[in-house]
Amino acid sequence: MDDSTATRWEYETVRPPRDPTMEEAADPKQELNEMAADGWELVDTIDYSGGGTKFLVFKRPAGEGDDG
Repeated sequence: MDDSTATRWEYETVRPPRDPTMEEAADPKQELNEMAADGWELVDTIDYSGGGTKFLVFKRPAGEGDDG
């Protein structure tokens, strides 16, 4: 595939909701739906070494969103 037909991606990371003890506490469904409405797709998570999710990783084609 040459550069003129390759899809260009942009990425965003979001910290999942946490309670005061910094444990994952809330269902992130609302935030996931908000990101999806802006064209973002959840593609991965970055986890703490001791367990738990540090970041949610999203991608979308570059230039397709409100801030792209």
